[in-house]
Amino acid sequence: MKMKLGLFFSGLILFTTGFAQQGEPPKLLFKEDWNELPPFDVMTPYSLTQKDVMNPDLIQTLYGPGQDSIKKRHHGTGNDAYYIFTGFCRSTWALALSHKTFYIDLTSNAVIRCRVRNSGMRNLHIIIQSASGNWFVSDQSAGPSSVWQVYDFIIKDIKWSLLKINTVTPGIPIDNPEFHYGTHWLNLVDKIGFTDLMNGGLSDACSRVDWIEVYANPVKR
Repeated sequence: MKMKLGLFFSGLILFTTGFAQQGEPPKLLFKEDWNELPPFDVMTPYSLTQKDVMNPDLIQTLYGPGQDSIKKRHHGTGNDAYYIFTGFCRSTWALALSHKTFYIDLTSNAVIRCRVRNSGMRNLHIIIQSASGNWFVSDQSAGPSSVWQVYDFIIKDIKWSLLKINTVTPGIPIDNPEFHYGTHWLNLVDKIGFTDLMNGGLSDACSRVDWIEVYANPVKR
């Protein structure tokens, strides 16, 4: 019995030590949930603007040939989210957020968390712009789901490719992003956002994003 207890506690120590070595993510740097101003509906066409941003510390920028068709939706019930909707985008699109006061340090155990519900083979990728102006897109993505799901992008597990932001199309993979262009660009990120790299196909083929959270360290601008 003593041997079994010893093995149990030894295993517990190994487990907790491994968890500590993995490390906790930094504290929440910012969250964007978009506000409850009247959203898009079929009878009154409406495009997403800065007025829809809830967090006063954030600046929202839209990209791509389909940017003018990114909408905010709500279905009129108390429990329904006000969410970003891309089903009307006729071409590729992207949305990015920058903090007015801070750059973002995505090294260490940084995490980007989103609540999403995608359909029609739409996979939501994270995009970032370094302080030097280069854009990158993640290999990881949040895939289709019949219900809302919370997805964690663990930054240290992501492989990146260059992103052509004007057309929102991926370019060449980056083998070692922390040292690409001679800089630790993950230490100094200007904008963080998302795209599914596709056009919309109404509700049957779209991305939906309820909110996005960034767990990272701030760097004063």
